[in-house]
Amino acid sequence: MGIMSAKDRFHDVVKTALQKDGWIITDEPLQLPIERLTSLYIDFGAEKLIIAQRENQKIAVEVKSFLGASTLSEFHTAIGQCLNYRYALEELDPERKLYLAVPSAIYADFFSVPFIQSVIRKSQINLVVYDVAREELIKWQN
Repeated sequence: MGIMSAKDRFHDVVKTALQKDGWIITDEPLQLPIERLTSLYIDFGAEKLIIAQRENQKIAVEVKSFLGASTLSEFHTAIGQCLNYRYALEELDPERKLYLAVPSAIYADFFSVPFIQSVIRKSQINLVVYDVAREELIKWQN
């Protein structure tokens, strides 16, 4: 068996963390066909039944490891992807809420910078923070 790349490992960590949190993975990846272009692929589509309110909550999760040479460069790419994915979801699956999954170490370090917080807020990016070692979701930020 080959060695998993860090990106694949983080994908599996987030998948496990979502399942531990009670989400059912419905699509892996979630495909959004774009007319005359191609399809956009979001890492996960998941659903969670919130029994107390009796409503079906649907999410899409894009997993990022931020392990490259430039966290800022990866951040630029992630923001662009999230905006495009959100606009596609608004047209094709408007009930589904998009989240960018971020490792807890990167969240504590990079995402605590005021400028980065400002970009997240202005871009209306929802975050879900995950603990790599424990394979758990630790924070939802809307």
